[in-house]
Amino acid sequence: MEDTPRSPGRRRVLTAGAATALATIMPLPSARAGRDGINRSTGRPLRFGVFGYGIRSRNLLDRFMQQPGIRLVGIAEIEPDRLAAGMKRVGGDSRGMLCRGYDDGMTMLEEADLDAVMIGTPDHWHAVPAIESCRRGIHVYCEKPLSRTIVEGRGIADAARESGVVFQVGSQQRSEFGRHFARAAELVRDGAIGDVEKVRIGVGDPPVPCELPEEPLPGSMSPEAWDRWLGPASKRAFHSDLCPIGVHDRYPAWRKYREFAGGGLADMGAHHFDIAQWALRRDDTGPTRVLPPDDPEALRGLRLIYADGVEMIHEGSVDCRFEGTDGWIEAGRGYLRASDPLLLEATVSDGAGLPRPADHITDWVEAIREGRGTIAPAEAGHRTATLCQLAAIGYELRKPLTWNPDREWFEGDHAPAANDRRSRPGRIEWTGHGS
Repeated sequence: MEDTPRSPGRRRVLTAGAATALATIMPLPSARAGRDGINRSTGRPLRFGVFGYGIRSRNLLDRFMQQPGIRLVGIAEIEPDRLAAGMKRVGGDSRGMLCRGYDDGMTMLEEADLDAVMIGTPDHWHAVPAIESCRRGIHVYCEKPLSRTIVEGRGIADAARESGVVFQVGSQQRSEFGRHFARAAELVRDGAIGDVEKVRIGVGDPPVPCELPEEPLPGSMSPEAWDRWLGPASKRAFHSDLCPIGVHDRYPAWRKYREFAGGGLADMGAHHFDIAQWALRRDDTGPTRVLPPDDPEALRGLRLIYADGVEMIHEGSVDCRFEGTDGWIEAGRGYLRASDPLLLEATVSDGAGLPRPADHITDWVEAIREGRGTIAPAEAGHRTATLCQLAAIGYELRKPLTWNPDREWFEGDHAPAANDRRSRPGRIEWTGHGS
């Protein structure tokens, strides 16, 4: 078979660092040949694959398999014990009777005849499978945050839009947690607290450089497997804090390090900043200024300022707090509060009301079958991830920055250093066989 950009047999994958250009210049099918496109109303079972079988994917897999018409046909995981655990989990289950295990996710994409995938890998491994899936017309559910960098996120969002696949970002606060966040968002949209002046977001620390020492590579992991774990990230020695061996019940520390993720700032910011963007009707834009705290050691207090003067402030212990000219509303995973409790009982106008899917995964699966958009599309996920990345850059440089949300480019003072951080160092081209 000829090796072309559309070919499922194409082994060469290009890095997320070039994601924007890739999503623009490479052909993107509107649907895979011989299938019914986005509308799956024919009733054919949805052939589903999973990228990564760590703690998050394990927690989600049962929920995916409970969806009507889902057939799990592939699990891709580089760590042998976790892959074996995934295959054992689906063994004997009729919904997974066709499932095959892969130690290379790109091989799964090429061979498993997929309709849809869930990407539950570390953040630095989101862009490559997301973009490659979109190119093949494969629907995507990608865990949050959508991307490690601004450049990667733009590439994913463009690929999703151009391909026409149904894309859901795992920002499930839009759908779940007692609908506290959805209710807060629609009240804010409807003017229940007047004009919004400030939004306070309580999430963790910005990312730091990864300076972990080298550890011996465990006997169960080959050098090739570790190379695949690194993927498009810069090459470095193994450390078990990044990739724990075996099946475990903790969230690994890769999320702390800017080489792989966005720290606690992005880990929960991908949820709470997302609700703020949604409530402010800014799923397709962002702030224009980034103002770090005056204290050069502070890890809270950074402000993101929108063109209309609304301030988004990284501080506090409250998940999301909206402050307006006529009151305030706070939303969290276990609460919904307001300056006047009667605010929470208001009936919102039709233009402010938000959807109420059964849950986040159901929304995605039903959107595939109905040929519609999702509650957390790729563009919204990219704009939320960008907020986290802008804040991280602000904390790193400790300089006031001007951001153009239309061009997705820094301008004015300190722009060169900031624009350098729209992407992160990595392997310019990663093929699955080393750099």
